[in-house]
This record gives sequence, C-alpha cells and structure tokens, in this order.
Amino acid sequence: MTGLFNKGYALLIGVGESAYKPLSLPVTVKDTQAIYAALIDPDLCAYPDNKEHIRVLNDGEATRSAILDGLKWLKEKAEEDREATVLVYYSGHGWVDKTDNRYYLLQHDVKPSKLASSALSAETFTDALRKIQAERLLVVIDSCHAAGMASSKNAQEIAQADAELLEEFEDFERNSPSKGVIDAIKQGKGRVVFTSSEGEQKSWVKDKSSSIYTYYFLEALQGAANQPGDTEVKVSNLMNHLSKAVPESARKLHGAEQTPHFDMDAGDFIIAKLRGGKGLPDKGWEEVKPEATQKIHKIAQVINQHGKFITNINEAHGIHIGDVIQK
Repeated sequence: MTGLFNKGYALLIGVGESAYKPLSLPVTVKDTQAIYAALIDPDLCAYPDNKEHIRVLNDGEATRSAILDGLKWLKEKAEEDREATVLVYYSGHGWVDKTDNRYYLLQHDVKPSKLASSALSAETFTDALRKIQAERLLVVIDSCHAAGMASSKNAQEIAQADAELLEEFEDFERNSPSKGVIDAIKQGKGRVVFTSSEGEQKSWVKDKSSSIYTYYFLEALQGAANQPGDTEVKVSNLMNHLSKAVPESARKLHGAEQTPHFDMDAGDFIIAKLRGGKGLPDKGWEEVKPEATQKIHKIAQVINQHGKFITNINEAHGIHIGDVIQK
C-alpha cells in the first residue's frame, strides 16, 4: 500500500427495498455494498474508510431528502477540498413520465399514488449536482432494472413481473436518462456521466450477488483496462472495460442487448488507486485477473452472509474484502 486516495469522495445510493414493495430491487443494495467494499479496501481503491469521504444510502436510508442531503454534503466537501474527486453512484429504478417526458429516479420513499410529485425528478437531481463545484465528478446511473430481476433468472418470470408493474403505472415507462438529462448533468467543468444501458434496454443481473454492470465496474477498478505499471484507475479505464465486457456478458447470459453509455467531453481523470497504488505487474491484467476475480467473489460472500453490514457506514469501519466479520 502506498497511501490513501485522500482526494476521493463518494455517495453510493442503492434503493433496494422500496416503501412500495413491488418497486423493490434488492440487487441494487448488493451493488453499492460491493463498490463500497472495493473503494475502502487499502489494497484496491484506497479511499479513506470514514464518513468524511464516503456515504452509503441503502434501502430505507435512500430517501429523497437523504439523497439531496448527500449531494449537499458533496458540495461542501468540494468547497473544502478544491482538488476533490467525486463519485455519485445511483442504482435503482429510472422512469419517464410519458405524458410530459420528464425523467425520475424512484427513491425508497416514493408514493405510488403520487409518483411524479414524490419521486426525485431529473431537474432536482441535476440542480443538486450542479452545485458540486468539483473539477472531477463522475456520475453513474444504473437505472433500467426490470421488476423481479433480482429474485429470478427466468426470463419469463422477469418479463411477467415487469409487465405487471408497468401496467400498474401505465403513464410511465422504464428508461435510461435521455440525452437531454445527461447534457444537463454534465454542465460544468470536469463532469462525466455513465449510464448502464441505453434507451429501454434492461440493466441485467449477472447472478444473485451483483448486476452485470457492477461486476465489470469492480473488475475495472482492479485494472482490467489498465497497462502494466499503471498505479491509478482513470475514468477512461472504466469506460474501456465496461464498453466491451457488459454487452458481451448480457448477450452470453441473457441473449439481450445492454450497451453502456458514456459522456466524457470534460476529459479524463483519476478515480481511484490501482491495487492500493502498487499498480499492475509486468504481465498486466491477465496476471492479476484470478486474484481480482477471487476478491469480487469474497465481496459477494461477505454481502450474502452479512447483508446489512454497510447499511449504515458507521457500522462498517475496518471491514475489508475477505474479512471474517464478528457479529
């Protein structure tokens, strides 16, 4: 380990359990838990393991007000640290109102009878992001999960559950953020936006431990698209690996198209340490891939055995990948 990535700040949002049960997506919490575990591991991304650098909002904590408070916290952190690198990761439903084409993120406390007025609108989300004056800001939106996807790999069951949910909310449709929404988010210096899919494509689950997108995001954080000798992971490294691995995996596992979208007109920047700053060895990714895969599996084991272990970040100090957690 060569030191911590002290300029890194992150807000991870996994809506997971919705107050309205049919909207629940448990896999989104596993995604944010896995990313959190990788970020704070001193031998991986090396973010400081404290609430001054990372906040995690899962399940009941992923409310509209808490998300906006989290974005306000990032604004304050960017004001305190002019060299801050900021990551905002949202995993949950993203829907479009067909009556006016407005886009919404469906946080935990959304009210089904008042969906448009209770959900987090793209305008409100974007306004809060715009106030974060960091020159390095990556926003990741993984928002096209189908109902039932987290609990079943049977395509027919997924399609039925999804159809029933969308029939209930007939004025809305599941969708990725539009170009207009992405353009609004990226306004300002140093802003990059990733989405897990395009248009009405689904964001597929790899297995019960993570989505396809998150799995390969974790691989990229461990150097899957880096060169030998690299000691840091850049936004371009994430993009290069996700753009290839996600579509291939979606076709192989589900016979479906999932095309990640990237908008990085603002330029490239470092998002994390690579292997704690040790970097890739002379033989590159292929040499460390078995170890990286094992680490991802260890993350999954910890999450499956101790599913709530980072529901509150204050309960997670000292936990690193592979640790045996005492309850």
